[in-house]
Amino acid sequence: MNTLLRWTKAYPAVALTIVVAIVGLSLLATPARGVAPWLVGGYALCIAAWQAYGMVRQLMRGHAGLDILAVIAIVAAVSVGEVWAALIVVLMITGGEALEDYAENRSKRELTALLKRAPQQATRLLTAPVGAGAGSAPASGELGDERSETVPVGEILKGDRLLVRPGELVPVDAILLSDSAEFDASSLTGESLPVTRARDERIASGVVNGSSAIIMRAAATARDSKYQQIVDLVEQAQGSRAKTVRIADRYAVPFTVIALVIAGIAWWASGDPVRFAEVLVVATPCPLLIAAPVAFLGGMSRAAKEGLIVKGGGTLEQLAKVRSVAFDKTGTLTTGRPAPRAVHPAEGFTEEQLLQLAASAEVYSSHVLASAVVESVKARGIALLPVDSAEESATNGVEAVVEAGTVRVGKPSWVAEAAPDLERADIGAGELAIYVSLDDRFAGVLVMRDELRPEIPAVLAELRELGLTNFAMVTGDVAATANVMASQAGIDEVHAESSPVDKVRIVTAMQPRPLMMVGDGLNDAPVLAAADVGFAMGARGSTAASESADVVNRFDRFDGVATAVRIGKDTVRIALESIWMGIAVSVGLMLVAAFGFLPAIAGAWLQEVVDLVAILGALRAIRGKRR
Repeated sequence: MNTLLRWTKAYPAVALTIVVAIVGLSLLATPARGVAPWLVGGYALCIAAWQAYGMVRQLMRGHAGLDILAVIAIVAAVSVGEVWAALIVVLMITGGEALEDYAENRSKRELTALLKRAPQQATRLLTAPVGAGAGSAPASGELGDERSETVPVGEILKGDRLLVRPGELVPVDAILLSDSAEFDASSLTGESLPVTRARDERIASGVVNGSSAIIMRAAATARDSKYQQIVDLVEQAQGSRAKTVRIADRYAVPFTVIALVIAGIAWWASGDPVRFAEVLVVATPCPLLIAAPVAFLGGMSRAAKEGLIVKGGGTLEQLAKVRSVAFDKTGTLTTGRPAPRAVHPAEGFTEEQLLQLAASAEVYSSHVLASAVVESVKARGIALLPVDSAEESATNGVEAVVEAGTVRVGKPSWVAEAAPDLERADIGAGELAIYVSLDDRFAGVLVMRDELRPEIPAVLAELRELGLTNFAMVTGDVAATANVMASQAGIDEVHAESSPVDKVRIVTAMQPRPLMMVGDGLNDAPVLAAADVGFAMGARGSTAASESADVVNRFDRFDGVATAVRIGKDTVRIALESIWMGIAVSVGLMLVAAFGFLPAIAGAWLQEVVDLVAILGALRAIRGKRR
């Protein structure tokens, strides 16, 4: 009973239509049977008037709608005495909303799952553990006499100490204070195996804690944390529904004209106005109204399952037509996890001191190379320094305040602003240098070697199979390194030592179009926004890159680029197939009705079947084409 009440409240028009049908049928078995046609016909005309009102409002907004066919069909059916056929058309229109909701919920399953997993509450610690000194933390699971409170995740402030119990989501981006912990990061990275993190490492929100309680220090508010950024992207994607109907709008006016012409000819040739109504009741356009949006939502859901957040149906259309692609290098074509080749401390510093300073600051950087520096330093058993404050400078590096002074880590020109005695290192092809300073003293340089992702050649080959013809590398790295990496990847067009402004200019001029730009860093945000399709490798990339991109890859897998293009092509193909199938069957039924072989009431029920088949066909976009 509760389910029936909820359903009635959600779809009152459907419930009222069914009630009218039951009452009308009941009246036919009574002496008042003559009232039934008036009740049913009057109700159908009221619904037609309401639909006409909505249609006019849409036309005033500049959208050519298909509702006119349903309105004319209802009016025509009532006018010639086919009131029950008119009621079936009404049921199709009102029931279409319920059917669409089901189809949308089914097609948005993966997107909705991401939203439901968002952390909602957190456990905040109120007092320091007994006997603990400032800045210390208990071992995993040892809480002493600390008190705690459960608060909404939005109330967590940067610096708050948090307790995360076994199996709980990490509520905000945080620094691990316990000695070590194991996490399930599959929702963020797609990695199915648990990952182990050590004390002082930064942990992204949304990952699941392992088997022991841990203590963390909030490094960001919920709004600025990794999982909330994903939630924001998903909400943007779900809010883009208006774009997904454009592909069907292109068929609206021609279909309407064809239906009216066939109905008019049938009336003229037969001399029977009933024939006009019989044609139009099978011309109602639900396949066009519902199938295309359902297909696009299904494509977006399929993409989400692959770790791709697609911001709207318009993006899927563009992906289906992409002909060129440009790539950033570091963290996109390369692994973004370079191995240290050499450590060159400046006079007055040891190798251990240089590594310790660099890694302590890089913990607070969003650059794809930062985690590589931290991991390589921890692998050597070097402890990180406590950081009082830290700030990242866009495209330059990160500055952190430690007990010994202010540390800068990043590009030579930026570090040299603080340390004029900086000396540039000689690096070879495929290598990069990270410069470090302490206050006004040059501390040294780390020389790292990055490697090409092993799957690059196979993915580029797949993109060529999908119809892409032009490939380019657009990077800020030096030409010697860029050319070597491009040659290994099989990319002929290389634009090296490019500033963010240069990247926008280069990508804007590239042909053929549409063009997809694939990048990950903060300096890629402008060019991602300038491309026809911006694709952000968001697993380790910056927030700005993810926000400016049209597609965000939550998993650090390069094959997501080809997957996105394939999903775009499959989705558009399935949407068009669903539309054309609905048009073809409807036109066929109209022709049968035009010759008088399809009574209005039978045609109305057949159209319901056509709608259902078209929508089920559109739901294939969730699965895609089997390969």
